[in-house]
Amino acid sequence: MAKSIVSLAVGIALREGKIQSLDDRADKYAPRLGGTLLGETTIRNLLRMASGARYREEYDGKDDAARFAAAVSRVGIEEAAKVVTEREFPQGERFSYNSALTQTLAAVLRGATKMGVSQYLTPRLWQAIGAETSALWRTDRTGLEMAGGNFNATLRDYGRLGVVLANDGVRPDDPEKAAIIPHEYLMDATDWHRVPEAFRPRKGAYGYGYQFWLLSGEKRRFACLGVYGQMIFIDPQLKLVMVQTAANATAKSGKTTLAREADAFWRAIVGYYGKW
Repeated sequence: MAKSIVSLAVGIALREGKIQSLDDRADKYAPRLGGTLLGETTIRNLLRMASGARYREEYDGKDDAARFAAAVSRVGIEEAAKVVTEREFPQGERFSYNSALTQTLAAVLRGATKMGVSQYLTPRLWQAIGAETSALWRTDRTGLEMAGGNFNATLRDYGRLGVVLANDGVRPDDPEKAAIIPHEYLMDATDWHRVPEAFRPRKGAYGYGYQFWLLSGEKRRFACLGVYGQMIFIDPQLKLVMVQTAANATAKSGKTTLAREADAFWRAIVGYYGKW
């Protein structure tokens, strides 16, 4: 679910003018990525998991994700980008899940904002949503957040984030209705009607926005999904939020009954209060 939080940071940085365009290349803001496949990828395609890079992420300890993580532990994220070297297809063409892309966004954000993602988001997101407790984000040896995961927060604070997302980036108890998250960016990130055909939901599969999973159905529903089964499901029309932080037996929750049970429970709740 850390990836969705990184996306929100990108949206806020775009609103503040620290990022000029989502169509800028990553190495414009993180020059140390220059000459790498990841550095040559646009921010928009990093957000959509559409770099085109050959990259296998299976959580078996033998995949490209493990190789990238080992490089990050040795030299940091920006130097580790050099191990991702081959494009299978042109960037922007199709979805291919790759946590290294979110790690790259953290480098972009540090270059654009001149601070780490945690420092940048503390007043702009975490305190703004009224979080009860501090969150924890683990970093690489250079101090850069390992943004593909490694974010830790409480169930109640994840719930607060979900409520703000369900209210289109605004705290419902704020009398001034100030936008914590830029409205148009959030719509682009979470509404499947706004994404290209290749990233839309299909039968039996979620779609993908800007680091958010997009649910099927005519209405806008979306989710933050984490490894080992953490999840936040959001229905903005019904103002419904479901948060789960249980740890699954396997990294991919689809390999046990957890994902199916959570999906069935969510659909039942939505069906009780509205219509799928």
